[in-house]
Amino acid sequence: MDEVRIAGFRFAGEIVGVKRGSKRDRPDVGVILADQPAVAAGVFTQNKLRAAPVDLSVRRLRRGLCQGLVVNAGNANACTGAQGEADAKEMAALLALGLEPAIDPKLVCVASTGVIGEPLPMELLREGIPRVGRAVSADGFSRFARAILTTDKGPKVAVREVQLDGRTVRLAGCAKGAGMIAPKMATATTLAFVTTDATVEAAWLSDAVRAAADRTFNAVTVDGDTSTNDSLFVLASGAAGGKPLKKDGKRGRVFAEALREVCGELATMLVRDGEGATKVVEVIVEGARTVREAERAARRIAESPLVKTAIHGADPNWGRILCAVGNAGIELRADKLELDIGDVPVVRGGVGVREAETEVAAHAVMKQATYQLRVRLHVGRACASMMTCDFTKEYITINADYRS
Repeated sequence: MDEVRIAGFRFAGEIVGVKRGSKRDRPDVGVILADQPAVAAGVFTQNKLRAAPVDLSVRRLRRGLCQGLVVNAGNANACTGAQGEADAKEMAALLALGLEPAIDPKLVCVASTGVIGEPLPMELLREGIPRVGRAVSADGFSRFARAILTTDKGPKVAVREVQLDGRTVRLAGCAKGAGMIAPKMATATTLAFVTTDATVEAAWLSDAVRAAADRTFNAVTVDGDTSTNDSLFVLASGAAGGKPLKKDGKRGRVFAEALREVCGELATMLVRDGEGATKVVEVIVEGARTVREAERAARRIAESPLVKTAIHGADPNWGRILCAVGNAGIELRADKLELDIGDVPVVRGGVGVREAETEVAAHAVMKQATYQLRVRLHVGRACASMMTCDFTKEYITINADYRS
C-alpha cells in the first residue's frame, strides 16, 4: 500500500499486547493526531448497549472538535460497566498527557473493537498508549490502518482528491470490519476513520457525514448484527486553506460527493472482506410505495440466512428471495412481483419463469463473484439497494473460535 499523507495529521500503529492468541504479534493500538484541534463529526451505532468508548466520543464530538483519536483492537470495552467508562476516559488522558507537548484530554476521542464483556488490559495500555502517541508521523497512515484490524484479511483504505477554488483537497479513509456488520450505524464491529485537509464548518460537516453514512455504511450488511461499537469519525484539519465549506454551495457538493465516494469504497470493502465471504451481491428493490419500504425489503433479502446460503451455493432458489420480501412487512401484490438474477428474468407476475434455460442461466450468474438481485414490486416508484455477501462454513468456523 502506497503511503497516504494528509496535511495537518500524523498517524501511528504499534503492538501493545491487547490482542490475544495467534494475533498477539499484530499491531493493536492506533493513534490519529492533528497538529491543531480539527473540525470533527461522527455517526455511531444504534445498538442500545453502546460501548463505553462510543458514549465518550459522542459526548466529546458535540463540541465539533477533536485533536486526537486512540483506537484499540482486541477488546471492545463493551458491557463493562463503570470500570469501562473510567478506562475509556483514561485511554484518552493517556494519549493527551503522554504527548510532548500535552494536549487537552477532552479533545481526544476513543474507539475500541474486539471481544465484548472483558475489562481492558489497562496495565498494558498505560505503557503502550503514550508510546504509540510519541511514534506518530506524517507517513504513519498504513500502520494505523493495520492496527485497527481484528478478523479482517487486510487493511481497507480509500483516497480521493478534489479541486476547490484551485486548491487540491485530499481525503483519506480507512476502516475495519468483517463480521457484526449491519446497516444501522447512523445515530467483528465497523470502525471507519476519514481525515481530510479541507476547511469546513462543524455543523455542515456533521450533516455531510450523516448523509454519506446513510448512503454507504448503512446500506451494507454481512450478518445482520449491529455492533456495540460501530463508529465513523471524520476529521478536517483545514490545512488546505480556503473558505470553509458550507451548505448550498457547489464547493460543498463537490466535497460531499468525494466523502460519499470514500465511505462507499470502504463500505464495499467491508462486504468483500466479510468473514468467510466468497461473493458480493447487490440487492436492488424497485417500485416500492416508499423509500423506507424499499429499504426494508432490500434489507430483509440481504440479511436472510436462507438467501445468503443460496448465494453461496449458487442455487437460484427464487422462492427464498420472494419469501424474504413477503416477510418485510411492506405493501405488495403477489401478482405483480418480478425478480431478475443478474440479467436473467426469473419471476414474472409472481410466478417463476418456466423456461428450460432459466435455471441454468441463473445458476451461471450466481457462480460469479459479484452480481445483482433485482426485485420489482410495481406498487410505487421508490427504490433502494443493499450490499450483502454469502454465508459460508468459514464464517461459522471464524465465529465459533473467535475468543480462543
